[in-house]
Amino acid sequence: MRNDSATASAVLALTGGPANITHVTHCLTRLRLTVTDPAAVDEGALRALPGVLGVIGARSASLQVVLGPGVVGEVTAEVERQLAEAHAGGVHAGAGAVEAGKGTTAPPATATPAGSPAPDKGPVAAALRRVANVFVPLIPALIGCGIIAGVNGLLTNAGWLPGLTPALAAIASGFMALIAVFVGYQTAKEFGGTPILGGAVAAVVVYPGVAKVTAFGVQLSPGQGGVLGALAAALLATRIEKWCRGRLPGALDVLLTPTVTVLVAGLATLYGLMYAAGAVATAIGAGANWLLTTTGAFAGLLLGGLFLPLVMLGLHQALIPIHTTLIEQQGYTVLLPLLAMAGAGQVGGALAVYVRLRHDTTLRTTIRSALPAGLLGVGEPLIYGVSLPLGRPFVTACVGGAAGGAFVGFFAMLGEKVGATAIGPSGWALFPLLTGNQGPAPALAIYAGGLLTAYATGFAATLAFGFPRGTTPAPAERTSAS
Repeated sequence: MRNDSATASAVLALTGGPANITHVTHCLTRLRLTVTDPAAVDEGALRALPGVLGVIGARSASLQVVLGPGVVGEVTAEVERQLAEAHAGGVHAGAGAVEAGKGTTAPPATATPAGSPAPDKGPVAAALRRVANVFVPLIPALIGCGIIAGVNGLLTNAGWLPGLTPALAAIASGFMALIAVFVGYQTAKEFGGTPILGGAVAAVVVYPGVAKVTAFGVQLSPGQGGVLGALAAALLATRIEKWCRGRLPGALDVLLTPTVTVLVAGLATLYGLMYAAGAVATAIGAGANWLLTTTGAFAGLLLGGLFLPLVMLGLHQALIPIHTTLIEQQGYTVLLPLLAMAGAGQVGGALAVYVRLRHDTTLRTTIRSALPAGLLGVGEPLIYGVSLPLGRPFVTACVGGAAGGAFVGFFAMLGEKVGATAIGPSGWALFPLLTGNQGPAPALAIYAGGLLTAYATGFAATLAFGFPRGTTPAPAERTSAS
C-alpha cells in the first residue's frame, strides 16, 4: 500500500533534510526541489526509494524527483506539510520572517550561502530551469481551461447546447486573458521579488487602456508582447525592487519601494518592453510558420526526435512561453502536436519491450501500469521505468517520435497545419484541443496518422534494434528504475 507520508519523509532525509530545502513545487509527474547544498543529496538512495521513477539534477540546486501522475501531488503536499512543521518558529533561514513592507517570505535565492555550488551545470540550463519554474505552477490551469475550450469548440461546431457554450467560453478564456498577470506574479516569486508587485507591473500588458499609449510612433494594443512582455516586465520590476530595498531606510522603504518599482517598471514596459516583446513574439510566429511551410517534414523529424531528451532533462517546460505566444497570435500552437509524437514513439517502444521480454514479469507489470499515462501523453513513467534503464529502447523510441513528427510536418508543407488551442497533455488527451488552418477535421486525421506512425515506428525500431543481438538484458539492468 502506498504511503505518501513515508515517501515524503524519506525524500526530505535523502535531500539533506528540511534545512537544505528552499523551495518546493511540482508539475504533472515531478517533485521539484531547490536545495542549498547539492552535495547533501544522496542520489543513489533517492533513486532506490520505492515509487521513485527517476532523479534529475542531483548535482545541481534544481532537483527533480520523478514520481508519476497522481502520486506527485500527494507526496508534494506531504513534503510541504513536513517542511512547515520543521520550519515552525523560524528554524530555516530560507523560509524566514516576513520582510517589512513586502508581505511575503524571504525569497529562496537569499538562502543560498556564498561559495555554495553553482545552481546548475551551465547558465543556459540554469536560465531554462528558472523559466520553467515560472510556468510549471500554471500548468494545471492551462490544462483545465484548455480541455474546457476544446469541449466548447466541439459543442459549438456541432450546434449543441447553445445556451451553455458562451459560459464555457468565458470560463476557458478568462485565465488566458489574464495569464500575463500570473506570469508576472510567478516571475517575481521565482527571482526573489515581491510576487504581487510583479503581477501589478505585468498587468499593464493586458490593461485595455494601453491602447491610448503610443511608443516608437506605434499605438500599443492590449496584450502586445504577451507572456514574454509580462516575463520581462516582472524581471525588471524585481531588479528595481531589490535596488531600492538595498538603499532606502525602513521608514521610506514601505512607501517608496513599491511606488518606484511599479512606476519605473511600468513606464519601461509601456515605452519599451511591450514593443520589443511584441516584435519577438511576431518573429516567433513567423519563424514557426516558415519552419513548417518550408522544412515541415525535416522540422517535424527533429522536434519529434529530440523532445524525449528534453523531457528526460526536465527542460521541456521552458517551451511553454513559446506555445503560449503562438496561441495568443494564431489561436493555436503548431509545435505541440509535433512534440507529442515523442510520447507516441515511447509507447511503441514500450510495447516492443513488452513483447520481447515475455518472461520478465516485473518489467511487464511496470509497462502495463505506465502505458495508460503514456497514451495520454505523460511519458516519464515509461522513460524512467522502462526505456532509459534499458538504454537502446530510449533511442529507438526517439526514432519513433521522429517518424511521427515527420508525418505531421509533411502535411504542414502541403498547407495542412495541425495545432493545439491550449497547452495540456499530449497523446490521446490532445484530440479535444486540435484544430488547424483547414479546420479541426483534417487536423484530427493528420494527428491520428502521426500517432499511428510513431507507434508503429517506435515498436518496429525497438524490436529490431532495441537489444543487443543474441542477448537478453540482465534482470537488474531491466528493473533498476522500476
